[in-house]
Amino acid sequence: MTIVTLIRGNCGLSKCICIHIVSMATGDLLVMIINVMMFQIFSYHFPHSFLSHTPVCKFILYLTGVSLDLAVWFTVSFTFDRFIIICSQTFKTKYCTERTAALVITMVSILTFIKNIPILLALEPQQIINKLWWGCRVNLAFVSSPFGTVYIWFYSIWRVWLPFTLIVLFNSLTVRRVLVASRVRRRLRGHSSENQSDSEMENRRNSIILLFTISGSFILLWLTENVSFVTTRVMNINNYRGDRTAPAYIATETGAVIKLLNSCINTFIYAATQRKFREELKKVLKYPWILIEGLIKNEAKTSVAW
Repeated sequence: MTIVTLIRGNCGLSKCICIHIVSMATGDLLVMIINVMMFQIFSYHFPHSFLSHTPVCKFILYLTGVSLDLAVWFTVSFTFDRFIIICSQTFKTKYCTERTAALVITMVSILTFIKNIPILLALEPQQIINKLWWGCRVNLAFVSSPFGTVYIWFYSIWRVWLPFTLIVLFNSLTVRRVLVASRVRRRLRGHSSENQSDSEMENRRNSIILLFTISGSFILLWLTENVSFVTTRVMNINNYRGDRTAPAYIATETGAVIKLLNSCINTFIYAATQRKFREELKKVLKYPWILIEGLIKNEAKTSVAW
């Protein structure tokens, strides 16, 4: 519903920002389908289905990494776009365009698919039944190798530490720019007009609220996952096993659950911060009933005519 609502283009957002938010909604949807439904639910609760065949299992785990990376870096691209449009008046006319936004999203997607290819090498069959490979587990030889060790740290830096740093940096510079611009604008408007409405400042305020709520929720909900990853140095892509009472295990699993929650709440953020989005979402929800009502009326008219 979020994607349909945004694609309609009646939410008062520019085409550039609309592309970024649609891509974020798409990434969140992929996380819900692949990471939650296919991996956490179907693969775990139906261990003897075709999803447990090693090639399929590997592909699903590869897609889980891809979908999470897309959700993370689409958030970074959105944050950078807002930073440019607020802090760089000369560069924004070239960068903040529909074509550039589509190009950025495409390049991020391609790099993400390439970056996660080593996940396929880091997995091996869990068992062989009737000459068929079943399940997936971490290949200890790969993980303990120099390349595997470097890739695990690169995996963590690329997915969380680098996005954390970029989001905090861009938001800090954006806040500084907005505060300076607000003070200058108040001085130019004069004390007599301070209480009058200012459409430009109102638009900036709405944009900042949307930016900070999305970025802030991402940082908070990914923090546990990031800290537990660094402290345990475990590549958390295998099925549940080990001591479930160990603090490291509890922290890792808690972080895994909370980070998935990040892909559920962005729609609520849009609805809470954007009035026009709420109005369009209501129209999308009402549309099926309006369509059914129209069909019933047409059927009634046809019956009367006959």
